[in-house]
Amino acid sequence: MPLLYSLCSLLRALKKLSIKIFALLSKKEIVVFYLASILFVGLELLFIFLNINFIAAVIPLLALIVYWSLFSLDKLILFVVLCTPLSIKYHIPGLELGQISVGMALPTEPLMFGIMLIFFLNIAYSGYDKKIIRHPVSILILISLAWMFITCFTSTMYVVSFKFLIERIWDVVTFYFLGILLFKKIKNIHSFNWLYIISFTGVIIYTFIRHYPSHFSEKGAHSAVNPFYNDHTAYGALLAMFLPILGGLSLLKKTKPSIRIAAFVLFLFFLVALAFSYSRAAWLSTAGVLAVLVLMLFRVQLKWILAGCVVGIGLFLAYQTSIIMKLQRNNTDVSQDLGKEIQSISNISSDASNRERLNRWSCAYRMWLDKPVFGFGPGTYSFQYAPFQLSYMRTIISTNQGNAGNAHNEYLGPLAEQGLLGMLAMLGIATSVFFLAFRLFYNLKDPDMRILAISIFLGLVSYFIHGMMNNFLDTDKASVPFWGFIGMLVAIDLTTKSEAENTGDPKPEIEA
Repeated sequence: MPLLYSLCSLLRALKKLSIKIFALLSKKEIVVFYLASILFVGLELLFIFLNINFIAAVIPLLALIVYWSLFSLDKLILFVVLCTPLSIKYHIPGLELGQISVGMALPTEPLMFGIMLIFFLNIAYSGYDKKIIRHPVSILILISLAWMFITCFTSTMYVVSFKFLIERIWDVVTFYFLGILLFKKIKNIHSFNWLYIISFTGVIIYTFIRHYPSHFSEKGAHSAVNPFYNDHTAYGALLAMFLPILGGLSLLKKTKPSIRIAAFVLFLFFLVALAFSYSRAAWLSTAGVLAVLVLMLFRVQLKWILAGCVVGIGLFLAYQTSIIMKLQRNNTDVSQDLGKEIQSISNISSDASNRERLNRWSCAYRMWLDKPVFGFGPGTYSFQYAPFQLSYMRTIISTNQGNAGNAHNEYLGPLAEQGLLGMLAMLGIATSVFFLAFRLFYNLKDPDMRILAISIFLGLVSYFIHGMMNNFLDTDKASVPFWGFIGMLVAIDLTTKSEAENTGDPKPEIEA
């Protein structure tokens, strides 16, 4: 009965809507509208008659998704954003690659696949904005995808690699190439951020409820995030990624005071959640964000920051033996004591998690030495690294099954899977984002726009740093904001350039 009542209400609403829009439609379009309505009503009545109430309840949502796909793709993209923090990995029964079950994140990944198909059909029909294609960040992303495509043909596991490539393409298409078109309206940037934050806040509350029985212990943090996250480190990475966003939203002067207060309260809430995530990599990336923010506020040019990084890497390589020996003297294990937890970040003598990272990184290096040009193929690291483990580097959590994660590094992973050019492509994307963000910071005249751009950039900085210790771009949780944030910066850049050209203002000088 409740379903019949809802159906009658829906029909009345459709009747009122049809009266308004029929005057704007041709006879052919009216026929299509009626056929679609009859099909919709017929399906609803069929499933109600068969007493399949769940499907009957889902059909209106599916109809809405179809409508968005055809007439309002921007709303469908934002719907995917809303669903991302709540998505759950579904493993397809009976479908396995080796000993790894194959699955997808529901409902986000099927929707992104559909959006990707619509994008390519639209390109074939009406083309795409050449200014976006010619942007330096876009060029580097396309080079990365092109090289990934090439390495799929030289892969040791074709099915795995092409699946990985398709997933990367729908991420990039949905939230970078389509995202740029969406984000040219600044209100859509705010919609993206708030939709993700609101949904993510629900996940945090759920995690706190599950974490409470263990008295918020370090061990309890691992399982409290299930089923939305497989691991507390991914959860911590996204918390760290959205902290700068919330900080920036709380400082925007043109927004309503109530929204700014809400952003600040949520900033504190996310900060507490980050502390109880026990993700040391996320803590370290947050510290790195603060360091970059200080350098930017003091207007230190990017070339000096990059030079400092090169010098730091050089010093480490020159004195790596003595540094490693000193680190090996640290045997502080993880605990609920915050001080000891921080000290354990550099413990490579007894901390299994840290030692396993070294094991995975060394495997990636040896895999690259074995196949230096094309690598083992995109997405294949977890299946291929086991023979490259050295006995003295194995830990109590080491495995040969390929079911305990990947390279734990966004740069060494591509090195092993796609050769040197794969790693350079990822580093090139990161470097281009740095140059773009610093240029926007120096050249944007609107204070609110500058705050928005820099908070988005700092969210990316958090992930770029975190990427040295973990890699989550093969998940929708991280890939949606990662490519979305890059798309936001490029959209802001293109929009401000267009405005400058239209007003006849001279192009701003680039200072980096």
